[in-house]
Amino acid sequence: MKVLELKGVSKSYRLRRFWGRGAELTVLREIDLTLHRNEVLGLVGESGCGKSTLARLALALERPDRGEMRFLGEPFWELPGRRRKSLRPGLQAVFQDPAASLNPRHKIEALITEPLRLQGVPRTEARERAAEMCRLVGLPEEVLSCFPHQLSGGQRQRVALARALIPEPAVVVLDEPTSALDVSVQAQILNLLVDLQKRFGMSYLFISHDLPVVLYLSHRVAVMYLGEIVELGPREVFFSGPLHPYTEALLAAIPGEGRSVKPLRGDPPSLLRRPPGCVFHPRCPEAGALCHREKPPLREISPGHLVACHKR
Repeated sequence: MKVLELKGVSKSYRLRRFWGRGAELTVLREIDLTLHRNEVLGLVGESGCGKSTLARLALALERPDRGEMRFLGEPFWELPGRRRKSLRPGLQAVFQDPAASLNPRHKIEALITEPLRLQGVPRTEARERAAEMCRLVGLPEEVLSCFPHQLSGGQRQRVALARALIPEPAVVVLDEPTSALDVSVQAQILNLLVDLQKRFGMSYLFISHDLPVVLYLSHRVAVMYLGEIVELGPREVFFSGPLHPYTEALLAAIPGEGRSVKPLRGDPPSLLRRPPGCVFHPRCPEAGALCHREKPPLREISPGHLVACHKR
């Protein structure tokens, strides 16, 4: 079953200037992405490629300029406001910095139970559920009376995870949830995420720069470049043989992989000066004349494996 669908989604922002007209920054262009029930979909790409903007659209925090978002089979932005409000608890998030995502003025009990209180759940029942959720994420019940600054980084991230899971969401967006943690704590949180996903049967959109972590956690992986999906497929194809030159370069950069590919040229271009044709052609070692003129479609090369490349 499809729990979240993004169809032809694009998002632009108007940049203000002190003089003249502001420029339009197109961050996402014609994104097609589907998240199935009980699935972990990984999303990777360089900084500035649009991953966090895509996360905000998936969480319905922002509305796309073009395209459609469907959640649990319903066209989310076409629904009446009351229906959208009832669906919102099904979309939750865990962010990169747990210290920044938790209000330092509130105790942990108030932070974890807030989604329930917004739904009208009595305080006694909300506390009982918060205590149970703490146990599931590996925290003692005593932390409910603490403030965020009294906890370690790993404990705060567990609090953020408990807060996201307590309304029993269908989809959790994990935006770099382990990058601010020590390596040993990262492993604990990743294993916890795997256990909770199996226990509750929810779906993850897992966003990270760390490709090995994404490949460990995900069932499918989408690779973004300059606001577009350039490759999407089961994680097995990323071990056996990715097809897009950008994906090959990302995998070759993993220490110890021993992959030999042609190096990329230069740095990613600015979104304000998006290249014509294939957005990757200025850095691609295999780019030809067609790549400079025409944008390659994201087409299926083998079952479930899609690539946007004229050379494949």
